[in-house]
Amino acid sequence: MPEIPLLSTDRAQTTDETDTEPLEDAALLASDIELGYGEEIVVDCEHLVIPDGRVTALVGPNGSGKSTLLKGLSAELSPESGTVLLHGRDVHERSVPALARELGLLDQENDAPGGLTVDDLVTHGRYPHRGFLDPLSEDDYAAIDRAIDLAGIDHLRETALAELSGGQKQLAFIAMALAQDTDVLLLDEPTTYLDLHHQLRVMEVIRTLNDERDVTVCVVLHDLQQATRFAEYLVALEDGAVYDWGPPEEVVTEQLLADVFDVDASVRHDPDGDPHIVPRRAIE
Repeated sequence: MPEIPLLSTDRAQTTDETDTEPLEDAALLASDIELGYGEEIVVDCEHLVIPDGRVTALVGPNGSGKSTLLKGLSAELSPESGTVLLHGRDVHERSVPALARELGLLDQENDAPGGLTVDDLVTHGRYPHRGFLDPLSEDDYAAIDRAIDLAGIDHLRETALAELSGGQKQLAFIAMALAQDTDVLLLDEPTTYLDLHHQLRVMEVIRTLNDERDVTVCVVLHDLQQATRFAEYLVALEDGAVYDWGPPEEVVTEQLLADVFDVDASVRHDPDGDPHIVPRRAIE
C-alpha cells in the first residue's frame, strides 16, 4: 500500500517533509480545516489524506470529532477555515447533484417513511443521475439491482421498511448509498446498535464494495478492533485533532490506547501482523 504522510501530531510531524505522494493518490485531501458549530470549534486538522481506492476508518473516543470531520469531508458542514479537495477540486465548488454523483454519505441517523419498500428506498439513491420527473433508465435499474444484490437483501425487496429489523434496515440504507454509484463513500458508524451478525454483514459489504469496485471508503467506527480488521488505514482522533494515521499494525499501540482511549491494554499481533487488543482496565 502507498505510504501517504499525514501531518497531525508531534510524532507524525517528524516525517521527512520531502516524503510526499502525488495528489492523485488522494481521493480526499483536507488542509488546515477548522470545523464547528456556532463559535465552538470541534475539529482542527492541519492535513488529512483519505487514500484513493482504500478503506479508511476514523476512530476515537466519544466526542473526539469523528462525525464532525466526516461532515466536513462531505461538504455537509462548511469549514470555518481551510479546504477539502475531492479528486483535486474543492468540494464546495460543485453543485449538490454534481457532488452527489462523485461522493455518497450515509449519516449515523437515517430515517424514511415506514411505508416505503426497500426497492423504493434504494431507487432514491439514483436521484443525482436523473431529472426530477425523468423515468428510470436501464442504467438506473442496473445500478439498483447491483446495490440490492451486493447488500444481500434481494429477498426483502418488496418489504416495507417498517417491517425490517434494525440490521436489515441499515443494509437497505447502505444499498441506497451504493445505488448512488459514487467513487467515494462516507459512512458514519454504520454498525452502531446492530447485533454481531449484522455488524459483520455491513462490514463485509463495505469490503466487497472496495475489493470488487475499487470504491474509496471512509467510515467512522466505534469499535477499534473491528476497524483494525476491516480497514487498511486508521485515522485516530483525540479532542478534534489527528493523533496518528497509518496502517492498523502501526497505529494501534499500547500508547495510543492509553493516550486516546484512556485504556490500559496490551496489543498482540497474530501471524499476519494484525493487532489484537487485550484490555486490562480503564485509566482514571
